[in-house]
Amino acid sequence: MCRNIRTLHNFEPPATDEEIGAAALQYVRKISGCTKPSQTNEEAFHQAVEEVAEITARLLEALSTNAPPRDRDEEAKKARARWRKRQQRIAAQA
Repeated sequence: MCRNIRTLHNFEPPATDEEIGAAALQYVRKISGCTKPSQTNEEAFHQAVEEVAEITARLLEALSTNAPPRDRDEEAKKARARWRKRQQRIAAQA
C-alpha cells in the first residue's frame, strides 16, 4: 500500500495538490488498515486525509535545502532502471 507514497520535497516543478492528496490518502489507508472505510468511519477517514494533506503542504512549504531541485523525469528514469535491474535479478534466481 505505502509504495505509492513518493518523495515530494525538492522537485521542480513543486508537488501538486493532487500529489499531496494522493500521498495523504495512501498514508491514511496504511495506518487505518483499510482501503475503503465503512460508512460509519467514512467521515473520519476523509477528514484525516484532508488534515494530513494540509499538514504535508505546510511541511513542504517550510522545508529548505541547499541541494538543487530534482527533475521528475530524471528520477522516473532512475526508478525504472532500478525496477528493471530487480526484475533481471529475480529472473536470474528462478
